[in-house]
Amino acid sequence: MKHITLIINLRSLVVTSLALLSTWICIRYDIKANFPITLLITAVVFPVAFSIHSAYERRERALQDYASLKTQGRALFYATRDWLDESTADSRDDLRLRLHALLSRCVTLLSDPPERLDENEQKVYDAFSDLSVYIREQQRGRGLAATEVSRANQYLNSMLQAFESIKHIYQYRTPQTLKAFGSFFVMSMPPLYGPYFSYMTDSYFMGLQYVMPVMFAVIMTALVNIQEQLENPFDQYGEDDVRFNVEKYIASLEHSGKKDV
Repeated sequence: MKHITLIINLRSLVVTSLALLSTWICIRYDIKANFPITLLITAVVFPVAFSIHSAYERRERALQDYASLKTQGRALFYATRDWLDESTADSRDDLRLRLHALLSRCVTLLSDPPERLDENEQKVYDAFSDLSVYIREQQRGRGLAATEVSRANQYLNSMLQAFESIKHIYQYRTPQTLKAFGSFFVMSMPPLYGPYFSYMTDSYFMGLQYVMPVMFAVIMTALVNIQEQLENPFDQYGEDDVRFNVEKYIASLEHSGKKDV
């Protein structure tokens, strides 16, 4: 039931009611017109479908960037665990804490309103700085070879790149003009097509002439609702949002240590 309410909401009921009212008035006063259906495809279906496709691609890109953050963090942890001749439990615990802080701050940035971006962004950069200090003190300072330290810094650089990419996905979404265009025509087209639904009454009987306006309104508003669900993949509201699992990720690191000194 929850899945249905995400795509059929108050807007669907309003547009459907207006379409039914328009159709009833046109039937009552014999107002008929054979409007082309292609106009609906051009004005509504095509731009909304394009927006859905664009939002889906942004979600997939966000998943890739989030996975890259975790992958490079895990590689950094394995470097501390396996590349050092003397890898201590305290050093690995320190890295786990820093990775937890970084990912938690990334989640906070992506979940909070854009108005808090600057504040949250600085906290994320502070966490990256802590990781950079860790590489210098806990890896290079404990005798890690220069080439391996360089590789660890590459891991950190890849994490920074993934963060910048996912941050831009958070900042820049579907063009507002395209979104407003689709929303306007979704709200207006079903009622405006009342004369067309009235024109089609000769093909229907026993109240079935009201099925078409209901179907048109529900389908078009459902498409817009789907697009809005995909619009922000980080708000943890829709069923298709990016799910953050920082605690599980850090716990998996805790159980992957092989060396205890």
